[in-house]
Amino acid sequence: MMRTVLMFVVLLSVSGAGAVRAQADRRFRPEDVFALERAIDPQIAPDGSRVVYVRSGFDIMTDRPTASLWIVRADGTDHRALVSGNGTVSQPRWSPDGQRLAYVRSQNGQAQVFVRWMDTGQEAPLTDVTESPSELSWSPDGRWIAFAMLVPEDAEGVRAEMPRAPDGADWGPPIRVVDALNYRADGRGYLERGHRQLFVLPADGGTPRAVTSGPFDHDGPIRWTPDGAALVVSANRHPNSEMEPRDSEIYEVSVADGAIRALTDRRGPDGDPAVSPNGRMVAYTGFDDRYQGYQVSQLYVMNRDGSGSRVIAADLDRDVERPVWSADGRGIYFQFDDQGNTRLAYVTLDGTVERLAEHVGGLSLGRPYGGGQFSVARSGAFAFTAGTVHRPADVAVGSRGREPRVLTALNEDLLGHTTLGAVEELWWESSFDGRRIQGWVVTPPDFDPHRKYPLVLEIHGGPFANYGDRFAAELQLYAAAGYVVLYANPRGSTSYGGEFGNLIHHNYPGQDYDDLMSGVDALLARGFVDARNLFVTGGSGGGVLSAWIVGKTDRFRAAVVQKPVINWYSFVLYSDGPAFFYKYWFPGPPWEHEAHYMARSPISLVGNVTTPTMLITGEVDYRTPMAETEQYYAALKIRGIDAAMVRVPDAGHGIADRPSNLIAKVGYVLGWFGRYRNGARGVS
Repeated sequence: MMRTVLMFVVLLSVSGAGAVRAQADRRFRPEDVFALERAIDPQIAPDGSRVVYVRSGFDIMTDRPTASLWIVRADGTDHRALVSGNGTVSQPRWSPDGQRLAYVRSQNGQAQVFVRWMDTGQEAPLTDVTESPSELSWSPDGRWIAFAMLVPEDAEGVRAEMPRAPDGADWGPPIRVVDALNYRADGRGYLERGHRQLFVLPADGGTPRAVTSGPFDHDGPIRWTPDGAALVVSANRHPNSEMEPRDSEIYEVSVADGAIRALTDRRGPDGDPAVSPNGRMVAYTGFDDRYQGYQVSQLYVMNRDGSGSRVIAADLDRDVERPVWSADGRGIYFQFDDQGNTRLAYVTLDGTVERLAEHVGGLSLGRPYGGGQFSVARSGAFAFTAGTVHRPADVAVGSRGREPRVLTALNEDLLGHTTLGAVEELWWESSFDGRRIQGWVVTPPDFDPHRKYPLVLEIHGGPFANYGDRFAAELQLYAAAGYVVLYANPRGSTSYGGEFGNLIHHNYPGQDYDDLMSGVDALLARGFVDARNLFVTGGSGGGVLSAWIVGKTDRFRAAVVQKPVINWYSFVLYSDGPAFFYKYWFPGPPWEHEAHYMARSPISLVGNVTTPTMLITGEVDYRTPMAETEQYYAALKIRGIDAAMVRVPDAGHGIADRPSNLIAKVGYVLGWFGRYRNGARGVS
């Protein structure tokens, strides 16, 4: 019997070893999307000893994100759950003494502010409100918590006198009356009437008290002055705010009586305020608005009364985000994107910039977009989200003069046993003007440079955004299916400076087409891409360029145009930002510049299209509405082009917000490309 048991153990060990090897050789699969996790909003304790962060994953049964609070010591030990259970949690914020933690818990459609005592683990709700609080901020003495919240308003204006309906009659849903320019927003639907106001709440519980009012939205970071007497925020309180959506100012609001005064006064966005530790200065970001599609957001400092405003780090020529003062008031921490890489830096008040960390991000799971989050302790230690091309965001810590280190490994259980596609940086010269263009190549897990592979050109949206050396589930799924993937930052992309970004000002799409085609040619020259099997796709701005490309060339065997703009005339009047788009992306309203609008619209090139084209759009997309997709689909069908339209129910512009939609989107793209790959049916 012992021999039998030993033989069983040996067989189990052998089969287990084989399973481990098989697991190590496995490719990234669609269902793996549900197993991905990421660290969000890492908040380092005031003394730098611990980091609390939101651990976000997905629930395969509800097809929705999950979120709980976890804590880890700055040396990487004692990593454990802090707040979990039903609902989701967000916005963890340490009290100034590090003894309490405020956060927002959302459950059954209601969001409330909670506080947790870190020594005992006790927690309690502080609010009982009907709207969602955001932008939590502790007062310096720990007695108050400020937050922003929507205050609904009653409808005014047009009314209809209706007879009383008989008892039990069904006259349908209520009629909606709209009298605002901005009446709906992507991801939020039709907007409830009202404005976001600032509130203060006793930290030991009580009734929130509004400190702002009026027909203005107050949102974004809320900063207390060191004496606790005032809040400093960014808002657009101008009477023409709907028509000038970027014209925000920095305001100081008295906590005692709500008295408000503007600290800035210029045409352009002033935001992200940060008050110096001694209360004498305010840092903020913004620019003098020239109504350009892209303008670099610079870092400013001014005296507390609004005088003496000046730019620091003016030579950086990159968008500065999230300024945070050092505890000694001698400098400011901030983040910025540079050539597809999000970095953390420190700048002294004389403008000397010190780079502290790179690869800040990993928050966008689907495609390799920029973005990241960080926080700074009084000691100067900082915590940030750290991602790579093969891992979504983990928690990392660092300090000036020390190399940052990653504390968590949230996806090692999955991706540590998965063979992902390798990602390589690539530069080339544009055929239009010789400018250097940056891109990245993802190769299949079994890549052999002596073989020929089909190519997917995947184009980012924005267009004023950037891809980079970041994890991207969608691109890894394409690579796992045997495709080489090329993604790039053509002209107009951010992270290369103001001049490069504005090369598409009133000229989009334009020579960004040449940049992308030059990238395809550069990759073909390396010998491992099959020129007979080229495919193109992209979403939003990438959908615009995908449709533009198939109207300019027939070199791609098939295309998938995702959530595109096809007709700029209709888009500007139908999207959720009409005042912004016509004013910043075009020389004026469409009825005054019809030829200009149509010359840049992919619908103008539909007569040239021969490429089989699929379209994918969410049915409640208010950014690039479904009507854009429907126009193009009808035009292609009228012309006899092989076309299909995929309509994603209940999805807005962020189709991949639900993991099943991300999986389905990739599945439809691969299915459409597979239909035409290697000379499949429908292709001569």
